Amino acid sequence: MNKNSLKLLLISSPVGPLGPGLTGGVELTLRNVASDLVRRGHQVTIVATQGSTGWGMPLVEISGTVQTSAQTQARDTPIIIPPASVLAGFWDYARQVQFDYDLIVNFAYDWLPFYVTPFFSRPVAHLVSMGSISEAMDEIIEQVVMAFPGTVAVHSHAQAATFTFGDRCRCLGNGIDLSCYNFCPEPEPWLAWMGRISPEKGLEDAVAASHKTGIPLKIMGVLQNQDYWQQILRDYPKAPIDYLGFFSTSELQEHLRQCRGLLMTPRWVEAFGNVAIEALACGVPVIAYRRGGPAEIVEEGKTGFLVEPDSVAGLVEAINGLDRINRYTCRQQAEAKYSTQAMCDRVEQWLYTILMEWEKRT
Repeated sequence: MNKNSLKLLLISSPVGPLGPGLTGGVELTLRNVASDLVRRGHQVTIVATQGSTGWGMPLVEISGTVQTSAQTQARDTPIIIPPASVLAGFWDYARQVQFDYDLIVNFAYDWLPFYVTPFFSRPVAHLVSMGSISEAMDEIIEQVVMAFPGTVAVHSHAQAATFTFGDRCRCLGNGIDLSCYNFCPEPEPWLAWMGRISPEKGLEDAVAASHKTGIPLKIMGVLQNQDYWQQILRDYPKAPIDYLGFFSTSELQEHLRQCRGLLMTPRWVEAFGNVAIEALACGVPVIAYRRGGPAEIVEEGKTGFLVEPDSVAGLVEAINGLDRINRYTCRQQAEAKYSTQAMCDRVEQWLYTILMEWEKRT
């Protein structure tokens, strides 16, 4: 194994192309990890759905029917792979070219990559992007964890704790390119909410808090569920909200950095919460439910506030305390803990360890 340069095949989520934000936090993570691995001298190829962007890196686009997101399904929903599946196309391609690479890295939370892992002749690493939300997924991930120790990683300890096998997963955290986020010491008098507009993200609580306080709320992200969005508008017709749309990182930080605070209101256990560290990088305090990854990011009273889950009253109280937060402290936390370099130090060491163990086995 050459520690100076690895040939890596990175396989994206099959729920949509990279670029428009349909793959959620996976897109930001994949882009940041891939870019920093290339900067370190590794050779990276990305496999993604047709219509994706590779951000200047080698990209293999696979056509086919996209996968339904696991977030929209019940715990006992059977695994379904559609005809002409883009997911199947990803892994058929990976099988064909596997000997051209030192290691394959799976970024998708899907059953098939874990199932086919034992049939590959090259090591497969899995970065799991969600907590336990599917019985079938828990079962297949655990099989890989037991058969190939050290090859499954997560983003947070809270995420790992949702699995019975979580203590066997490697915790990598996450990171962003801080140079892409400009610090803003003096905010405008409004709040931000960022993410996919879908029920599990709990946007209605942020809207309710905006309505109660009278403080405008800027909403940014992919409008994934139109019916859900329209119901929010009907429920809160007088709330001072403004949906700005989905933005590139550059455009996003221009709006985000001006906000007094970011609201994070997920109904489920967020594996990490990339939007939290994006906000901190801009100097924006974070108000988040004490649930999942964000609860490990926010330093209570220093970089934001943690609120009892699903409590709009708690959000309102925290909003009223935002002026006590030092925005410079928020940026400093991002620099100390959540840079892309820090994240990729952990990723790189993880990949080296997997390869060393693989060589021992073979």
